[in-house]
Amino acid sequence: MVRNIHERQLAAPCAAVGALIDSLATPEDRLWPREQWPAMRFDRPLDVGARGGHGPIGYTVVAYQPGTRIRFEFSAPAGFHGYHEYEVLPDTDERCLLRHSLVMTTRWPAWLSWPVVYRPLHDALIEDSLDTAARHLGVAVPTPNRWTPWVRLLRSLVRRRRP
Repeated sequence: MVRNIHERQLAAPCAAVGALIDSLATPEDRLWPREQWPAMRFDRPLDVGARGGHGPIGYTVVAYQPGTRIRFEFSAPAGFHGYHEYEVLPDTDERCLLRHSLVMTTRWPAWLSWPVVYRPLHDALIEDSLDTAARHLGVAVPTPNRWTPWVRLLRSLVRRRRP
């Protein structure tokens, strides 16, 4: 079982943070770090049943509470069985927690590809996403995410393989 959690405490009202979730995969997306990573795209507007993903990762929206939470169930790559989600958790009137959770089981070939390739890239992407959220909310990012040498190598290999 894989449980991968990333979260950021944000000094912003939960409604403002929730609006970031609602902007996913739109031309005004303020949560997904699309300048650095493959854009999140869907076959229709964000809602339950929308199918899409980013890069080689495919998923379907299986739960959506506007301004609060969105859950995606994996359809690709092979061997990923589970979901990932963003949610906003209230702390105070002017602070809340933005959490990204990935929960899945892996089967061949993912039991190998997840820890070696996908997890390092996923961790870097989600931390970049949380930095993106903070910047759009005007919240200081004390230590912006830095990619590890392994992530930089994986990204360069992926870029070389693209036609």
